[in-house]
Amino acid sequence: MHNNLQEGCTMEITEKNMRNRGKVVFIVLVCMLAVLFLASICIGRYTVAPFLAFKILLSCILPLDSTWGEIEQAVVMEMRLPRALMAMLIGAGLSAGGASFQGLFGNPLVSPHILGVSAGAGFGAALGILISGNMFFIQGMALIFGIAAVVATWLISRLKSGSQLFMLILAGVITGALFEALISLIKYVADPEQKLPAIVFWLMGSMSGITRENMGLGIPLILLGIITLLLLRWKINILSLSDDEARSLGVDIVKLRIAVIGAATLITAVSVSICGIIGWVGLVVPHISRMIVGNDYKALLPASAAIGALYLLLIDNIARAATAAEIPLSILTAILGAPFFIFLLRKTGGNWK
Repeated sequence: MHNNLQEGCTMEITEKNMRNRGKVVFIVLVCMLAVLFLASICIGRYTVAPFLAFKILLSCILPLDSTWGEIEQAVVMEMRLPRALMAMLIGAGLSAGGASFQGLFGNPLVSPHILGVSAGAGFGAALGILISGNMFFIQGMALIFGIAAVVATWLISRLKSGSQLFMLILAGVITGALFEALISLIKYVADPEQKLPAIVFWLMGSMSGITRENMGLGIPLILLGIITLLLLRWKINILSLSDDEARSLGVDIVKLRIAVIGAATLITAVSVSICGIIGWVGLVVPHISRMIVGNDYKALLPASAAIGALYLLLIDNIARAATAAEIPLSILTAILGAPFFIFLLRKTGGNWK
């Protein structure tokens, strides 16, 4: 009895230490993100001094006297600020969605793209570029087909009884393969001089097309998805239990799964509609977060969102500043993500828990 009491006290102390560690890590990550955000506003082909960049940003809130030129104003407010904000938001959303899906499916190799949403949104964007070059039309088509792909995945998974999550993954693979084939068809019929290069570059992911005008729809929708997942993070831990155990705790497991899938799908579809397909973020960042704060989703989801925002903002800075021509984001995320998974496999031996 004394040993059991001692074990219980030890576990309680450990959980408390992990919670405190998660809070400290989150505060440190937010500070790092603020520093990187200011650096993102300053660096580029046209360099802006940090103090001047800070004053320009502060002028949005306070009535400061303008001591800078129109060029600095345009570079900071029209070009770099929207891009940095969307990079952070999309990175946070994809990472939170990836962590949630890994908990939902009980699989460490699951990412937000597993249900075919990226392929569907990619097809919608490619079709939009083929029909019209209007950015709002392209984003609308990508969003519509991204959501349609997940609906198709859900309907296919219900055709036959069986393990619901297993059927959902198989249906996602089928739906993704179908839309990938349709993307190839769009490339095949596209004009090789103008349309095809635009489609290929867009599908590889880039923040270059983001402006203050076309980010108005994306911000509230991605925020809605992130906030939903953060509010559900207390219950996502229960998804690792069996259905009977979850029901005994008073949790409607079906509604919880639908809510998690819906929020992660919304984030992914909107992200792809804005900046194309960005791989590895929702796969790599949750594992980094687990190495820092553990498997408890109460700390894991906020940490994943913060690290994801930091990670994609850093990647975007490298993409636009490393060379004269901008590097597609998916190239950089894959170059960094693949070696990390090799390291993780060597460290864990496949025991991802």
